[in-house]
Amino acid sequence: MDEVRIRPTAAEDADAVATCVEAAYAVFLERLGRKPAPMLADYGDLIGRGRVWVAAEGGEVRGVLVLLPEPDHMLVWSVAVDPAFQGRGLGRRLMAFAEAHAAGLGLRDVRLFTNELMAENVAFYGRLGYEETERRTEGTYRRVFMRKSLTNGGG
Repeated sequence: MDEVRIRPTAAEDADAVATCVEAAYAVFLERLGRKPAPMLADYGDLIGRGRVWVAAEGGEVRGVLVLLPEPDHMLVWSVAVDPAFQGRGLGRRLMAFAEAHAAGLGLRDVRLFTNELMAENVAFYGRLGYEETERRTEGTYRRVFMRKSLTNGGG
């Protein structure tokens, strides 16, 4: 297998990004009873705004990362790894990239949210040092909000 490389996306990546996201989140459809927000996103727009990175191997998209920089933090809006490539550390690599990118922009912390019913995601982020800050409903989604400080040993 080729080496996995994290790179920014280009317009021609939009279909591969959407396909990866669909595959990664499909496992949650029955549990949630509807599509999670990342399955509804306009990836052409996000790519055009420079907000999407991919973990690519041999030119093929294996994982997707959507980052939304805010004035005081980096928001990890979505992390998706193709199910055929899960268990290889790609999610960890994408999160490490998000933290390094945030630090490079001088941001002090990384924040994210996930659906409350995606307990395995909450556990995954916890293992990476993210702490739960609150739970609340936004629209029709019950979300768990988490953060990791990059100034006290995190990242």
